Amino acid sequence: MAEENPPNYTGEPIRRRSSRINAFEGIKQFRPEFHTQLKGEEKSEKLWNLMAEYIPSDTSTIEKSIVAHVEHTLARTRFNFDKNSCYRATAFSIRDRLIESWNDTQQLFTAEDHKRVYYLSLEFLLGRLMQTSLVNLNMEGSYRRALDDLGFKLEELYEEEVDPALGNGGLGRLAACFLDSLATLNYPAWGYGIRYDYGIFRQKIIKGYQVEMPDYWLGSQNPWEIERSDVSYEIYFGGHVSKTNENGVEKSLWMPSETVVAVAYDTPVSGFDTFNTINLRLWRSRPTNEFDFNSFNSGNYFAAVEARQRAEYITSVLYPNDSTTSGKELRLKQQYFFCSATIQDIIRRFLKKDHHWEELSDKVAVQLNDTHPAISIPEMLRILIDVYSLNWKKAWNIVHKIFAYTNHTVLPEALEKWDIDLIGRLLPRHLEIIYLINFYFMQELSEKFNNMSNKFDLMRDMSLIEESMPKKVRMANLCILSSHKVNGVAKLHSDLVKNQLFVNFNNYFPNKFTNKTNGVTPRRWIHCCNRELSDLYAIKLGGYSWLTDLYALRDLDPYTNDQEFMENWRTIKHNNKIRLAAWVKKECNIEIPTDALYDIQVKRIHEYKRQLMFAMYMIYRYLKLKKMHPHDRIKVQKRVFMVGGKAAPGYIAAKKVIKLINSIGDVVNNDPEIGNTMKVVFLPNYCVSSAQIIIPAADLSEQISTAGTEASGTGNMKFAMNGSLIIGTMDGANVEIAEEIGESNMFIFGASVEEVVKIRERMGRGDYHIGNEIREIFSAIRDNVFGSAKDTVSLVEGLERHDYYLLCHDFFSYVQEQERADMIYADVDNWTKMSIRSAICMGKFSSDRSINEYAEEIWEITRVPIPAPSDSALARVRSQPHLIDANIKAEKATTKRKKREATVIKKLEEVELQETLIEPEAPADSYQFLDN
Repeated sequence: MAEENPPNYTGEPIRRRSSRINAFEGIKQFRPEFHTQLKGEEKSEKLWNLMAEYIPSDTSTIEKSIVAHVEHTLARTRFNFDKNSCYRATAFSIRDRLIESWNDTQQLFTAEDHKRVYYLSLEFLLGRLMQTSLVNLNMEGSYRRALDDLGFKLEELYEEEVDPALGNGGLGRLAACFLDSLATLNYPAWGYGIRYDYGIFRQKIIKGYQVEMPDYWLGSQNPWEIERSDVSYEIYFGGHVSKTNENGVEKSLWMPSETVVAVAYDTPVSGFDTFNTINLRLWRSRPTNEFDFNSFNSGNYFAAVEARQRAEYITSVLYPNDSTTSGKELRLKQQYFFCSATIQDIIRRFLKKDHHWEELSDKVAVQLNDTHPAISIPEMLRILIDVYSLNWKKAWNIVHKIFAYTNHTVLPEALEKWDIDLIGRLLPRHLEIIYLINFYFMQELSEKFNNMSNKFDLMRDMSLIEESMPKKVRMANLCILSSHKVNGVAKLHSDLVKNQLFVNFNNYFPNKFTNKTNGVTPRRWIHCCNRELSDLYAIKLGGYSWLTDLYALRDLDPYTNDQEFMENWRTIKHNNKIRLAAWVKKECNIEIPTDALYDIQVKRIHEYKRQLMFAMYMIYRYLKLKKMHPHDRIKVQKRVFMVGGKAAPGYIAAKKVIKLINSIGDVVNNDPEIGNTMKVVFLPNYCVSSAQIIIPAADLSEQISTAGTEASGTGNMKFAMNGSLIIGTMDGANVEIAEEIGESNMFIFGASVEEVVKIRERMGRGDYHIGNEIREIFSAIRDNVFGSAKDTVSLVEGLERHDYYLLCHDFFSYVQEQERADMIYADVDNWTKMSIRSAICMGKFSSDRSINEYAEEIWEITRVPIPAPSDSALARVRSQPHLIDANIKAEKATTKRKKREATVIKKLEEVELQETLIEPEAPADSYQFLDN
């Protein structure tokens, strides 16, 4: 980038984005135009002229923009112009520029009628947006200079931003990386999800225990979003389905008992080195009537707002506890709410052009990120059949071509299922459609399997309905049957999906299953989080083009033996450790050395991810150190063990692991004999912004899930890209990482997928042994060495009864690899070479590669870059089909509202109107409800 060049940088600047900021001051930069016929209206011509230029990018204009937003958007004065208000004003200023490109991008996609992909996900773990937006706009330096003039530091404003609490783990972070790549690669795309008021929770560690606090991330306003009150859809629940007969064809009419409104909130997602800016549309729930005046006027004030509260609960919190019937109902309502609004929005956009229904699959591709959006399949069928009167066969063929499904789990118990009674109560028409899909499918299977002895076993396994008590709908089976493509997220995972999890489906649909290995965006996970490393790459490669071609880092291979390069590499890692140590001191009040090996595991706390085995190794190492003579102890490699991640509120075993790790830290960190030789830290409230500090500082990355349980993992990719070596099992994407960087650059241990099955079989026959060293670890826990045994002893007892995830079996090979890591780390040059090799060979794991594969092999979409600006207005003009007039759109919306009101008025009986004139009897105490 022209203005972000490091010292000694001599390469070419980024071209497309630099065209906007490198222009001489005073030269106007004109925006793309998509229509030349202005109907001869003066006001339209004037309007177009006024909107034909991009906002200038000189320092003075930026300063004026920020100050204007402070005063006019935030209503602040020069006397209360604090850091947070400066952050928000700066965000609004940046958003202004994003909106320009965002409007032009959407206008081009619509005018040229390109096929778009719609990525549906219940989570989007975006992370902070200010830095990535400035990097993508190529204006980080410009804003830094402008803010310096105003007396503020840009890096300090970055820290003012609150992470959007729209996700919890890898599923949501993958969705965010994919949006970044879709924008960067110029694909026509939208993301769709839910605008949660509260995240899953904000994690506090109090006396070693996880305590869940409300995560109201919207408390200080979200300056990046645009509320689209003009984009809303009615969403229905409950009621019944009535049947009519029209010309011999049965018609279904859903008569819902509850209606809420989905309102759109848009967040522009900019691409790197491009003017394309795509959209993330999130839905917020609202009541159809803001206020029940009848209840209010009759004195029932709580009932007057009850409908509003009930509607708003739908998007109130990410992953409400579904251990109760009401919790399950809310979860299903959430999923249908966002799916229905999304499908209605997609169809509305399709109908803006004069299309035939057969063209829908030529203009629309829908990717389901796991089974959470699965209900969108029967929803689209319902709309096509019930609303637009398509016949079943035609509607089914359209839907089947549109949908594709990404599976994210190899654990059968994690596959989503919904009780038939619950779906029937909330979504009666959709249950009918699901039964109908299954009826036709079972008929087909019955014919195909007619002569097979296991016919009914196959049909039972592949049915959308699980014949359990109570009966359930298998959402994964629904997704597989209804999608034209199904993909896993790593080669090993995809093989397990095909050959174990859904083997009968794979045999029946041999061309449906495919693999799309996950990736992460190098823009955030190298350039933004590890700028020194990014600049080092730029110096050696002559620019930042590697950020959109991560394979280019392989050209740095000759530098793995270059002493100057290795020294720079170690300096960067040490600086990142200093930054993390300062963060740990601030957040945890623990001093950690910066000359130690940083051994880190950060991810959702779960038994299969085996944080407990990591904790067992900490105890093993501590007990071993305590037995040593002090002269021998000082020769041991210093280690700082760090763990971060949240345990689900109802997942007691996971919460006990958190307590155990904190208890180990309490003992180890306060033992004067151990000193800095070993430290243990639990990193609270792990999120994207903290990950950007933690990951670049790691030396060793723990990717230690039981083989065959982790679908892919993306943390393993982020750590490796930043020069951390992996200690891990051959599970998920670790297998492919080993193929790219070489097994010799990893510390691989543990049973393979094939061995895990056999070991579990032996354990089932009673062939299960625990070694003496493990028993010593268990005894230390039982003997209250690490906190009260009553808190954590059940973890030990569980492993002694049935070690399903093979912690004890894999432990000794794990210890051997940890000891090998100590030995190699002592050889500074050797470790550095392995670290460099790990980082520069991660080209395959860019999300750009993943998205290109999805685009070409599943979605069949093409790149559509919008034109860069020009200093010539005439050069910008492009003749395009005229879009619908804004006034006509407004009139249509008004007509729709009036029609809805007329329907409500028509339903009012005269007797109800007469009752409004009857004097109510005065209650004994009109304000009695205040005492309740």
